[in-house]
Amino acid sequence: MTQCCEHHPPEEQLTRNQRLVLDALRSEDGPLTAYNLLDRLRDEGLRAPPQIYRALEKLVETGIVHRLESRNAFVSCNHAHCGGQGVLFAVCDDCGSIEELRTDAIDAALRSTTEAIGFHAHRLAGEVRGVCRPCGLKKTAS
Repeated sequence: MTQCCEHHPPEEQLTRNQRLVLDALRSEDGPLTAYNLLDRLRDEGLRAPPQIYRALEKLVETGIVHRLESRNAFVSCNHAHCGGQGVLFAVCDDCGSIEELRTDAIDAALRSTTEAIGFHAHRLAGEVRGVCRPCGLKKTAS
């Protein structure tokens, strides 16, 4: 394994459990909860929730994995847009699809807004709820 980008640590530095959790998240199309991960990784020797939570905590801390607050679930980072300090997800209320968005402009706007009130933000993490394009097209076709 290699470093995905300059903003994340080299994956060779991950523990075995962290690598297992990351690989499980990368193999899925959508988010997984800690208990989904535990079920998938039991045969790999991860049998206790604290093992999963410790791995997730470190992966989230490094930015390789993101937590979806509304679902209490986790997804691997979409490395195609590495560079921003935050993450924003578009979540479809109809089908549940999730799209990780670029946040460079949003980061800059929030940083200047928060600094104006003396608040120093460490990171942006959020969700935008609505309807994805395929679900929107289905509604207009009906």
